[in-house]
Amino acid sequence: MSNPQSTMEADFQGYIILFLVSMVLVRTILTKIQNKPRLPPSPMALPVIGHLHLLAPIPHQAFHKLSSRYGSLIHIFLGSVPCLVASSPDMAKEFLKTHEGSFSSRPSMAVVDYLAYGSSDFAFAPYGPYWRFMKKLCVSELLGGRTLDQLLPIRREELTSFVQLIRKKAKAAEAVDVGAALMTITNNIITRMTMGQSWSTNERDADVVRKVVKATAELKGRLNLSDLIWFCKNLDLQGFGKRVKELRDTFETMMERVIEEHQEARKKRKELGEGGDAVKDLLDILLDISEDETSEFRLSRINIKAFIMVHNSDLDTKFHYLQEIELINHPEVMKKARQEIDSIVGKNRLVQESDISNLPYLQAIMKETLRLHPTSPLIARESTEACNIVGYEIPAKTRLYVNVWAINRDPNHWEKPLEFEPERFMTEEGSLKSQLDMRGQHFHMLPFGSGRRGCPGISLAVAVVQPTLAAMIQCFEWKLEGGNGSGIVDMEEGPGLTLPRAHPLVCVPVARLNPFLSC
Repeated sequence: MSNPQSTMEADFQGYIILFLVSMVLVRTILTKIQNKPRLPPSPMALPVIGHLHLLAPIPHQAFHKLSSRYGSLIHIFLGSVPCLVASSPDMAKEFLKTHEGSFSSRPSMAVVDYLAYGSSDFAFAPYGPYWRFMKKLCVSELLGGRTLDQLLPIRREELTSFVQLIRKKAKAAEAVDVGAALMTITNNIITRMTMGQSWSTNERDADVVRKVVKATAELKGRLNLSDLIWFCKNLDLQGFGKRVKELRDTFETMMERVIEEHQEARKKRKELGEGGDAVKDLLDILLDISEDETSEFRLSRINIKAFIMVHNSDLDTKFHYLQEIELINHPEVMKKARQEIDSIVGKNRLVQESDISNLPYLQAIMKETLRLHPTSPLIARESTEACNIVGYEIPAKTRLYVNVWAINRDPNHWEKPLEFEPERFMTEEGSLKSQLDMRGQHFHMLPFGSGRRGCPGISLAVAVVQPTLAAMIQCFEWKLEGGNGSGIVDMEEGPGLTLPRAHPLVCVPVARLNPFLSC
């Protein structure tokens, strides 16, 4: 028979142990709660996928809806990836200026990493010595004023060819897919400036470039589950891997041939003692650096191919916003722009880049288009270190999305933000408002990003886009094909991260003057 006193002592000891274990557990839980970083507001997440279910079909619009409910800075999980979404000019300034040093890297993406040969390019390279070297190179040589001036004849030739092509379509009363036509001229300009090739006379290569650029932009604009959900890292659930491999193989074959042709031509010029003052394309400049033993970095062939790949696809995306211009929906704006061009340029010659500074209303149209339809609706960054932002503790390796699309439509900074009004960028005297530029200094207008990671190709983009737009206005009337009789262009956005159109813009051009009669 058991001793009752012993049993009571054993029970008491059990209660003591249970109490102590409970206290340890409570203390552990409280410590974890106390040590948990204070993060911005967040909607309820689902297991595994986090908040991915809230992003369909258009992420930047979905982010805007979430921010309208939870605030201008929210915390979400895309799968297992912690993310911040900043949706106001003040929040954009906090990340892109005040705490820029903590958000100087771009997030790693499997598709881009493969296409850029392990992020060996410039745009997606990790922040560090190589990135700083390439940024300095872009600003001073590759995309600097001297290089752009030297390559001006290429842009002029391609603009002339573009207008002549549209004139043929107008003469035959044929409809024009505006997006496809703009892709042709932008691809021709970019590839000729980059690699010295006249792709307009080589349809096979031109078709390769178009396919590579289009597919690259599309793939970069898709959310990849391999990047977002940890156990999907080595699974190609969306079939991106196969497409990316085919894409890079196609590009690789073409680039190897182009580089060999450049090297052979360089060798012949050197043997003949030529080329000292010759105009160089970007590939020649990159090859010069790769052969310079005194250069801070000796560029490899992989670095060169990665730069060309990402550079071409990024700039093409910047130019494509031209088809978003809402002039057909606003004939009074079109008329005013045409009157400005006719008064400054006249009707006997084609508008040129040198005319643009004297066409403030045209520049206002470009700014207003970029406000409503930014080339990159989301700026993506990643924190390299833990930091404190407006009282929130942000861990390292947190992905940041600055919602440019939402910021550009912020009613606190823009009057009638959803309406297309170029006049908002004009003074009463008819000049441009200098305090509203596009180079990232004003955080309620960020079409090309801001800070260190801002787009270095802005000067080239402006040099190509504005004369092309001016020529389209100067030389043609544009009639919407078919349609419902309303004459209204559907400006609906398609799914993706790169602001594609939901429906192609198809118009019938009508020639209004021939700028080549005096030539």
